[in-house]
Amino acid sequence: MNLWAGVEYSNFRPDFGPNTNFPTVSSHLGGITIVGDLNNVVIKKLGLEGEARWLRFNEYQGEKESNYLAGPRYRLWRWNGLSFYGKFLFGAGLITFPSQGGSGSYFAYAPGGTVEWRLSRRWLARGDYEYQFWPAAPGTVITFPDPSHGMNPNGISVGVSYRIF
Repeated sequence: MNLWAGVEYSNFRPDFGPNTNFPTVSSHLGGITIVGDLNNVVIKKLGLEGEARWLRFNEYQGEKESNYLAGPRYRLWRWNGLSFYGKFLFGAGLITFPSQGGSGSYFAYAPGGTVEWRLSRRWLARGDYEYQFWPAAPGTVITFPDPSHGMNPNGISVGVSYRIF
């Protein structure tokens, strides 16, 4: 069993705002993610991942998103220092709707994948993709505050992790 802690830069399509139907890079939110991985928990390829993400850069009219997710991850393939993981995280997603003068917190779950490249015994570089589901979130500006089919923020993160033990 080993524990890794890391930091990443994240770029996510928020699935809320004026460019929901035609997203561009300028409509994405950016921010910092803190991630922790506990590998080889019960069986050799199974582990746990937890993350806290704060998307505060490139806000549209003050819109902000955060999420706090944790769950299992499974190593699908390893070759030399390169590893591929599948994961399924769940927890809370928080959003501020400044143009509507409100905010909300919602149950969220996120399947995703991670690629890690071992740089040394204690350091690795990582890339990550998540497609989040916020089933109870109100959705686009057009339907707010009426119920909708939820939101699906998704995006990538890149960063480094350090092996604690």
